[in-house]
Amino acid sequence: MDKLDTGDKGKFYEQLNAYLVGLLKEEKYWLAALANAAALLYTLLPDINWAGFYLYREGELMLGPFQGKPACTRIALGKGVCGTAADTRQIQLVEDVNLFPGHIVCDPASRSEIVIPIIKDNRLIGVLDIDSPHIARFDGQDAKGLSSFVEVLNRYIDWPEEFK
Repeated sequence: MDKLDTGDKGKFYEQLNAYLVGLLKEEKYWLAALANAAALLYTLLPDINWAGFYLYREGELMLGPFQGKPACTRIALGKGVCGTAADTRQIQLVEDVNLFPGHIVCDPASRSEIVIPIIKDNRLIGVLDIDSPHIARFDGQDAKGLSSFVEVLNRYIDWPEEFK
């Protein structure tokens, strides 16, 4: 897989999401699909040090497929950036994680973070979490592009009932 032209974020996310569609057409099983989605993000998104998923099970977020250093395995709703995104069902774009009240430190090298809730049919599935070692790495264009990434996941993956 070739590196993508990152000069234009809009085009970058169009290409990234096209790659994702190609992967998901081949495999719709949620575990394999999310493993490849995390690898795709980790490989192609510049200036990140963690990309992966937390899935909503039994009232909390559980670590799912990811790329990067080992991470927290369970996160309560409303706790940290991921738990806040899941609880509010709102994108969390954090320029400096050290200024986020209650930030959960898994990798002290992470300085900024973006978390996109995964919601299908008004049901919380989990969150997409991406960290960067750079302050203010993510912006509104990333939020838009990664929201589209999650929309592609929702279009192709038949989420199991266990995520509720």
